[in-house]
Amino acid sequence: MSGFYRCLIFIAAIVLPALVSAQAEREVWEPVPQKIDGASHSAPPSDAIVLFDGTSMDAWRHIRTGADVQWQIDEDIVTVVPGTGTIESRQHFDDIQLHIEWRTNPIVDGDSQLRGNSGIFLQSQFEVQILDSWNNPTYVNGQAGSVYLQSPPLVNASRGPGEWQSYDIIFKAPEYDGEGALLSPAYLTVIHNGVLIQNHVEIEGTTYTPEPAYNARCTPFATGTETDCSGKMPIQLQDHGQIVSYRNIWVREL
Repeated sequence: MSGFYRCLIFIAAIVLPALVSAQAEREVWEPVPQKIDGASHSAPPSDAIVLFDGTSMDAWRHIRTGADVQWQIDEDIVTVVPGTGTIESRQHFDDIQLHIEWRTNPIVDGDSQLRGNSGIFLQSQFEVQILDSWNNPTYVNGQAGSVYLQSPPLVNASRGPGEWQSYDIIFKAPEYDGEGALLSPAYLTVIHNGVLIQNHVEIEGTTYTPEPAYNARCTPFATGTETDCSGKMPIQLQDHGQIVSYRNIWVREL
């Protein structure tokens, strides 16, 4: 054996054990991640909180009265009955993964913001817009997938009127200190029909007030009642007076 190869063997005998030892020091074995069953076309993940499975709206209530929801359920779908009111989840959330499927009216009966308008309000304050944005010009921070009046989507991934669409949303709630001062704003990621359209966007504040704002005490969208907004809050689905349907709504707390 030549001196060169003997040198390589000598180096390997010294270096490789050191590398293995260094790797072992970085290995983490606990806590072991919980085993769950992932989502499929027919079922949510096994650790999801199901907010609508097609059978009832028991997980929701009217935002002002707390009464049962008057939207129409038919064939595993719930459809806004215009004028019956915006609804909110009975359970409150902060950081979440939200999956929701929606479709606008297959009959085109308006344009711009009067065409399939609804919205998802995260923590009752921050709206992800729902709109028929198929060949429907409007202000870009008000089209489907926008953080309303703040952040336009990166692309328009909309399908045609009456076609089912999906949002998968990752929401990081704002954080406040014990005195009500903002420590960290809210952040949002949205995947629309499998396409990334909002990429860890910082939310500027409430989307329904004259100017965006963060307040530990606020009046959530359409409620008319001031409350503590620094912790977990309901998810809202908006009645904007137009025909929009929903199905397969579930949440995972993060």
